[in-house]
Amino acid sequence: MKIIKCYSFSVVILMWACCIGLCTTSYAQKLNIKNDVFWNTKDGRPINSQGGGIFKFDDPVTGIKKYYWYGVHYIEADSYRNAPFITQTTSTFESVTCYSSLDLVNWTFEGDVLTKNKVNKSGKTWVGRLGVTYIKELHKYAMFVQHDKEVLITVSDSPTGEFTWYQKINMEQMIGTSNTGDQTLFTDEDTGKSYLIYSYGRGRNKIYVSEIGVKEGKINLLDCTQVFKGESREGNCMFKYNNKYYMFASNIYGWDASFAYYLVADDIRGPYLPTNEMLIMNGASEDYAHVTQTGFFVNVKGSEQETVVYCGDRWANFAGNGLGYNQWFPISFDGKTPYFNSLGSWNLDAKTGTWKVAADNNYVKNGSFEADRRYIPSPVKPVQIQLTGWATEVIEGNKNSLNEITSPVINYFNTENDRKLVIGEKSLNISDKVNFKRKISQTITSSPYVKLEDGLYTLTAKVKNSSGFDNLEMYALSNDNQFKYSIKEENTSWKTIHIPNIVVKAGKVEIGFLADGAANVFCQVDDVSLVKNL
Repeated sequence: MKIIKCYSFSVVILMWACCIGLCTTSYAQKLNIKNDVFWNTKDGRPINSQGGGIFKFDDPVTGIKKYYWYGVHYIEADSYRNAPFITQTTSTFESVTCYSSLDLVNWTFEGDVLTKNKVNKSGKTWVGRLGVTYIKELHKYAMFVQHDKEVLITVSDSPTGEFTWYQKINMEQMIGTSNTGDQTLFTDEDTGKSYLIYSYGRGRNKIYVSEIGVKEGKINLLDCTQVFKGESREGNCMFKYNNKYYMFASNIYGWDASFAYYLVADDIRGPYLPTNEMLIMNGASEDYAHVTQTGFFVNVKGSEQETVVYCGDRWANFAGNGLGYNQWFPISFDGKTPYFNSLGSWNLDAKTGTWKVAADNNYVKNGSFEADRRYIPSPVKPVQIQLTGWATEVIEGNKNSLNEITSPVINYFNTENDRKLVIGEKSLNISDKVNFKRKISQTITSSPYVKLEDGLYTLTAKVKNSSGFDNLEMYALSNDNQFKYSIKEENTSWKTIHIPNIVVKAGKVEIGFLADGAANVFCQVDDVSLVKNL
């Protein structure tokens, strides 16, 4: 193995104000979708939209078909955006917002279309998980929304007009509980019919489909078909592609990220296969779908191709899962099998339906170590002894195991002061109770749909470490050439380190950290990125 370059450590002081400035910067770029940041409208206003969906309607003035994005603005979303080093503990409904766009990138705020004064005067009622459809028979736009322990229907004459209280539905007679579990609204563009997609209100171990329509002169649910019974699921949502229906859901992990599970059917009412046994979408395992929960999907039908966009909810203000509430990704297909492309930055052309990886994409999976919701190793669900997306090799010292007495804890829960300098609640922890040698690594390769191009890349990370290491380094290995960065001294505060001009060849590079230390010494690592040089 040939060592190409070795860089000495230089101290870089990172001010908290600078960090927050970077966190809240607007990344307006034509046709670019950038994840892991807070999103703004095209005129710089914060986008506040969680637990909703995007639907196509005619503009009431111009008649042009637009994308309309509805979601909830929770008060704590503002607090977290302004101070992301503090995890919020409550979710206070402020309004349902509406944004419009022609290209899914540049958004215009249309207004608060449902306010707390109309549906949540006490401030204590849960309001969320909503969608909108047009009811042709009544010439009304209907919003279906979870409201306390029932389903609320509100209506409007316009997609951007104020929605008013219509009626509430108690689901007891349909499914045995008054409330739905997580729900979304799906419109089949081929038939024009819309459906409520939801889980059982208690335990969430069943999933249902109900057509929306007019019954006895009123907007209501027309039927109820159970399409799944098995492991408890939430974040229920659906899309249609190549005449097949894809039912998606997540684990019941609360506000945290999850695998993206799915079933496939030829008819919206089933049967969905595999029967009562949801599959994990390929490409989503290495970082829990880019640290998201299944939210909703948008089909972009362009002149050249149709692209399905996975719109993940990141409930950051409730769980400290990193920056940004909305994380969107293009889905690829191998036949009828979907593939999740975990990208930090990508470009979408809504006119043609085509997409490509952006030049500033970060190729590291789970680079801020937020995918794992517990201390790892974890003896409780999800049981695991490795960090998601990363491999820990113990050369000397205690092995990773579920033995809480001997096993090292391989992630660190950042303090509030830490989070003024690094992103999210968690980081990598390199330590042991005995003398140890350890390697933590991730192999990055071209996927079937995203090529890791040959060229020069820069590897970046933030580290905080004690003294007592015989060796501590960050490295990159590609085509048998190694690049490394030796950390020589103690760093009591977070410092940024770089390895520039890494030569990546043959679509593969291994990145990681090597540590040879005495008992109880430590190194924490956060915010790892690998970006191609521009």
